[in-house]
Amino acid sequence: MEEDFLPHTATIAAIATGPVRAGLGIVRLSGPAALSAARSLAPGLANPRPRYAHFVRFESEGTLLDEGLFLWFPAPASATGEEVVELHAHGSPVVLARLLRLVCRHPGVREALPGEFAQRAFANGRMDLAQAEAVVALIESTTEAAAQAAAAQMAGHWSTQVRALREALVGLLAHVEACLDFPEETEGAEADLPVRLAEVTQEAQALLRLGQRGQLLRTGARVVLFGPVNAGKSTLFNALVGFARALVDAEPGTTRDIVEAPLDWNGVPLVLADTAGIRETQASCVEERGIEAAKEAVAGADIALLVVPPGAPGQHIAAWRALAKPGSLLEVYSKCDLGIVPASPPPAPGENAEAEPPAPPVCISAQTGENMELLREALQQRLGGETAWAVAACSFRQRAALEECCYALESALGAFAEGHPLELVAAHLQLAQAALGQLLGEALAPEVLDDIFRQFCLGK
Repeated sequence: MEEDFLPHTATIAAIATGPVRAGLGIVRLSGPAALSAARSLAPGLANPRPRYAHFVRFESEGTLLDEGLFLWFPAPASATGEEVVELHAHGSPVVLARLLRLVCRHPGVREALPGEFAQRAFANGRMDLAQAEAVVALIESTTEAAAQAAAAQMAGHWSTQVRALREALVGLLAHVEACLDFPEETEGAEADLPVRLAEVTQEAQALLRLGQRGQLLRTGARVVLFGPVNAGKSTLFNALVGFARALVDAEPGTTRDIVEAPLDWNGVPLVLADTAGIRETQASCVEERGIEAAKEAVAGADIALLVVPPGAPGQHIAAWRALAKPGSLLEVYSKCDLGIVPASPPPAPGENAEAEPPAPPVCISAQTGENMELLREALQQRLGGETAWAVAACSFRQRAALEECCYALESALGAFAEGHPLELVAAHLQLAQAALGQLLGEALAPEVLDDIFRQFCLGK
């Protein structure tokens, strides 16, 4: 690769707007040759002013290409930290492609790779990795709440919380290492370690919960209705969707396949799924396949909405509950207008009788609408409450880093409680600190960063 095209010296250019006909299109350049390359297409512009929109004629060898705006952002006060120029022309894909082709003929200029503008902004300290990933989340947002969450993360609100947690963790690790290095001077200083360690762990867990809620905003939540045949699942499904999407009939086993509908639930994108009724006998071969598909859908659901019909035996309810993964279950008693309440299930084997009982099921009637608002409120709480827009648009990578941090902190807390050496506690704290650094993009291998930024679109 020629020297002019090395990542730190090359000037990159790309069409920053979508590949469709529109009133406006933008060609963006970033790098040391950005201004000279862009000015070659605007010969009438002698002395451009920084951050000022100049109306120009775009020309090449005396031929008029278009008329539009020329904007120059000098380094380092630009989006990438480098010299940046934007050429605003009419949104013709042909015109924009021609402008891009001509600027790339200038020495030292090449077409940008996907996400390369954001990668340079990250490399030049204009944003951390969490902020850079928020650009993708904002572009891909499908609801107002998701867009607000991504914008807040892009502005650094999420990173501020992560850095505050890391500062607390660094202080705690320094305290532990002081106890190790100067045992005589710090005698008795270990007494407050369990309290401080528990506080930091709780802060990390709270941040993880925010991230999990934010991930639902970014990727959407999957809400699966399940339960026995004739429980009223399809009627409830239609009531939540707002129209007759699923077939409803008194004959058992009407639903054989998974029926889905996308919804915007107060700003949270979700997919609502109705599944085949679960029963162990009298099922045809086709229905049996539907039941197996229903069980798989429940196991992977973000919210598994168990619909329990009147008079259901307690042992059956316990078996249905066991199909959902921990923390995903939301239970409703259907057909409450009939006045029959299902029996309470017996405790699960090994269940702690003193443990806090789950929230009582909501008794609803999808047919009459009774208590449907209570169910909607319960769903909203599971999806992040009324302030879902305020959480981070967390990516899978960020969530994995937070989970790693929480696991390391919980391990440190356990090691201290079990009387293990402080060296082991410190090792766990170092792992937690490293996980937070990875969330912000620190100490990541170049190939990992390249892989992350390749997910971005061209011109971003």
